[in-house]
Amino acid sequence: MSLIAVVELAHPDLALTPTIESTDADVQVVSHTATDPETGMFFFLVETDSFPAFEAALERDHTVAESLLVAEASTTRIYRLRHTEGTKLISPTTTEIGGLMLEAESTTRGWSVRMQLPDRETLGTLWEHCDREDIEFELGHIYSLDQFSVDDRIGLTDAQRDALVTAYEAGYFEEPRGTSLQALAEDLGISPTAVGGRIRRGTSRLIERTLIDE
Repeated sequence: MSLIAVVELAHPDLALTPTIESTDADVQVVSHTATDPETGMFFFLVETDSFPAFEAALERDHTVAESLLVAEASTTRIYRLRHTEGTKLISPTTTEIGGLMLEAESTTRGWSVRMQLPDRETLGTLWEHCDREDIEFELGHIYSLDQFSVDDRIGLTDAQRDALVTAYEAGYFEEPRGTSLQALAEDLGISPTAVGGRIRRGTSRLIERTLIDE
């Protein structure tokens, strides 16, 4: 029975972890490239208030062999990266065992990933791989595709859930608003741009899982 799992991953050699830990950037893997291990190239959507600081961190990042800016807006850019040989990647293994990486979003220590897997045995195989590689593997929540959900998060990453709950409790969705992105950013310890991105993607996921009839 096919299932969706949301997992928190952490290791110093996971892709972009040094950059994630040293900047306030919100980083997301561009989905359609996340399961293509053959090319060696990965695309990342980056939201930050300081791209010079982000790019300086990329230069120091031991998981990045080369980077190329391919698209940009005021607070959002897309980079194409090639990782160094020692970088730890989850997407190739996920593909090999028949899984599909649906979403990967940076956390303060690494990545929160949402993936589709054939069954619970496959999830166990992925956990065993991470255990051998000393990658921290924390299963946040899981639900089967023939169910609406077996938890209260509906496939949100923990970062998205925290941003949405904090915004709701602070009155961000009220009229007039009871708080601002700047204030939420201070509460969450990230940039206003990152907060806005997490609220936007989290809201999109809630609509997808509750209002859209597939």
